[in-house]
Amino acid sequence: MLFKNKTDYLMESIREGRAMARSEKLNLIVGLSIPSMLAQISTVMMFFIDASMVGHLGAEASASIGLIESTNWLIGSLLSAAATGFSVQVAHFIGANDFVKARQVFRHALICGLVFSLCVTLACVGVHSHLPYWLGGGADIAGNSSRYFLIYGLALPFVFLYHVSEMMLKSAGNMHTPSVMAVLICICDVVLNYLFIYVMKMGVVGAACGTALAYICISLPNLYLTACRNRILNLRQDKEPFRWVKEYLHHACKISIPIAIQNVLMSGAQIVSTMIVAPLGNIAIAAHSFAITAESLCYMPGYGIGDAATTLVGQTHGAGRTDLCRNFAYMTVGLGMCVMALMGVVMYVFAPEMIGVLSPVESIRELGTTCLRIEAFAEPFFAASIVTYCVCVGAGDTRKPAAINLGTMWLVRLTLAYALSKSYGLEGVWIAMATELTLRGTLFLIRLYRGSWMKSFQC
Repeated sequence: MLFKNKTDYLMESIREGRAMARSEKLNLIVGLSIPSMLAQISTVMMFFIDASMVGHLGAEASASIGLIESTNWLIGSLLSAAATGFSVQVAHFIGANDFVKARQVFRHALICGLVFSLCVTLACVGVHSHLPYWLGGGADIAGNSSRYFLIYGLALPFVFLYHVSEMMLKSAGNMHTPSVMAVLICICDVVLNYLFIYVMKMGVVGAACGTALAYICISLPNLYLTACRNRILNLRQDKEPFRWVKEYLHHACKISIPIAIQNVLMSGAQIVSTMIVAPLGNIAIAAHSFAITAESLCYMPGYGIGDAATTLVGQTHGAGRTDLCRNFAYMTVGLGMCVMALMGVVMYVFAPEMIGVLSPVESIRELGTTCLRIEAFAEPFFAASIVTYCVCVGAGDTRKPAAINLGTMWLVRLTLAYALSKSYGLEGVWIAMATELTLRGTLFLIRLYRGSWMKSFQC
């Protein structure tokens, strides 16, 4: 068989049961991680660019987006959870060399996901005018927040198509195409945002229109490349008519529901965190939002390595190669911690410049810089939680990892944030965040090395 590159050959080695040297495992991890890192960074750059462009319109415009940013992440995470339940099954079937069933699961993902995303869109339309006030925002920013949320909500079916196509390609071991498409959507976002915000003078609404249209423009080509051009997932290869298989939906729910509950409650915790910050004033809201956006550029490499971990663990799961699966898990977590420790140093040193790009307001820059430097010390443990969680998802183990995430977030972070914000303001909120991430990473490392997640092999 001919292979396009070494990564394809190494992925084939998993499915065919060939022995792999340590150097080959590392090459495969790096080969999958780098494109995924670029894709993750490009995705975050969209939010970074939105925030930067709007940030130059003033503190109120910045606060109007910052207020509903956590809610947008919540909605995106729900769509991601829905896609994950199917993409993990696809990885398992590909690992077992059953490509026909992999494509069947893909079809089910498209049908179920589009129905779900349309339902979420209707919910967004129903609550958009009330949401800013529920989050503690004032009348001065509620109008723009509401309109931004509405426009983003209307684009959700295309957001789902973009993400499900991306996940399916990654499950098949193709990290390059999602990386290219992520760069393209970022470019579209820059161009469209500039057009709507500055040329057409639409402000915050323009930022929402630019992001929504970027998803629309890129999601359809992304779906075409996945469903019509990928060697494994090309749906045109199957000649038999579509047949509904309820087991695929059942397994998807077993994987997705714990993730969705976790994402709802985790994002809900972020919303509660925003409500804790909101009484501190518009400067604190903007600094908090910008610091989160800036930090995301530093932890996206962890999610890139996590994507590689999910793919490798998923395919070795399907192939029944438990020893190789364990090796990939340990290697990806170690690499993620090293990379994010380095990113923590970068974040600490260049914190003023990172916030400065987002806002010219000196008070926002000073407060945001302090927050980033507090968080920098927790980055290695944040990496441990990110990559270990992705390892668990690849093995179909989602319940207990979700419990770890929820327990530390709600019992540690929010409790500390509320208490410390009374005395230390926004800095106290970020001290609570760094403390919780350190604890969470430690708990995930304990689970990794105890091997509890491996029990899914016997399920």
